Amino acid sequence: MPDISLTTLVLLCLAALVAGWIDAVVGGGGLLQLPALLLGLPHVPAAYVLGTNKAVSIVGTTGAAITYLRKAPVRVWTAVRIGLAALVGSMGGAFFAAGISSEVLRPVIMVVLLAVAAFVMLRPSFGAKVEGEERAPLTRARIVTAIVVVGGGIGFYDGLFGPGTGTFLVLALTAVLHLDLVTASATAKIVNVCTNAGALAMFAYQGSVYWQLAAVMAVFNLVGGTLGARMALSKGAEFVRGVLLVVVLSLVAKLAFDQWA
Repeated sequence: MPDISLTTLVLLCLAALVAGWIDAVVGGGGLLQLPALLLGLPHVPAAYVLGTNKAVSIVGTTGAAITYLRKAPVRVWTAVRIGLAALVGSMGGAFFAAGISSEVLRPVIMVVLLAVAAFVMLRPSFGAKVEGEERAPLTRARIVTAIVVVGGGIGFYDGLFGPGTGTFLVLALTAVLHLDLVTASATAKIVNVCTNAGALAMFAYQGSVYWQLAAVMAVFNLVGGTLGARMALSKGAEFVRGVLLVVVLSLVAKLAFDQWA
């Protein structure tokens, strides 16, 4: 356990609670939790911050996934295969990360996110679940596309750059598999569990995790994740769509701040 004040610990736990809620609804909880850890632990190596963040996140993500699985129509094996592809993709992205400048990537990602926000606002039916409407069948071609493009592609992005991966997963799963936003969020949680498990295993092997701090924060992250999943299930796709827009615009603002501030 690092030497931190009680006030800092309380603030980190509150950040974990809110991050778990955001992540369960639409992804992007790391936008809050990781900066909070960086601010709360300013003098520790970055690897310990990242490792501790993964140890916290995997608990909330698992809790959210279990909550979703009880009520959302998730194809678990499809989600796991996408998750494994994302794990491999993230390793590839991490391999190339050293040669890529984040200053080059940020403007590109901002443009993509603004286009996504405009699309979601102009297409209210995107990801909506219409009662009595039959979704298109989940063909082999679409599953393979999801594994390669969503899993491998977004996994590569996660290893290369990272911010907003959970949000991109929800959007891509909705578009490629024609899922409603609630089911896409549920599927994304299973994918996240796979990628978090791989990253955490590496950090644990390197000894770069503050396990005691992670255990305390994980309790709050689990509560937030479970509450977020329940709210998404009860309030439906329109609620998830609203949170999605807020998270996307917040991510754009953060990237803009990092680029030009």
